[in-house]
Amino acid sequence: MVVDVEGNGQQPPDLVELAAVPIVGGIIGEPVTWLVKPEQPITHFARKIHGITNDDVRDAPVFGYVEADVRKALDASALIAHNAHVDVGVLQRKLGDWECPEVFDTLKVARRLLPGRSSYKLGALVDEFKLAADFAADLTPHRATYDVLVTARLFVEIAGRRALEELRDEPSGGGRDDGETLF
Repeated sequence: MVVDVEGNGQQPPDLVELAAVPIVGGIIGEPVTWLVKPEQPITHFARKIHGITNDDVRDAPVFGYVEADVRKALDASALIAHNAHVDVGVLQRKLGDWECPEVFDTLKVARRLLPGRSSYKLGALVDEFKLAADFAADLTPHRATYDVLVTARLFVEIAGRRALEELRDEPSGGGRDDGETLF
């Protein structure tokens, strides 16, 4: 399951928007998105990044209202995110006893398997691989649905027919033909 969270800019960050999209057999499914009212207001800095305002979430449900749906969506054998420690940290704070599955961080995977780039920021990789070329105009960077879809496309692009061990943070060794492929 690929996830992306947008935060309120507070420390620690609180959830404002969450999107998740499955990848099954290398095929990206339909994303699901939740807009939630954070416990603290969205900061000016965060609004400048993702464009979500306090007015946008005024009538949104609090996280507890959507928590069961989020848990169901995150019930997967792996979690994929770009700069995953941020997303995982927010989810762990919000979900308490949630057991995070194995994590594939596309930032770390790209740095390791696509060497020589001047930037590994999601936007730079999106541009390089044209991951958003066919998106509708209402899908914009730094919104959870956009980010989760381009992260999913990036993961599929990188994963290709690589062995699962190659994608892990700490590969246990072996070559391309030695391990199970992800898809």
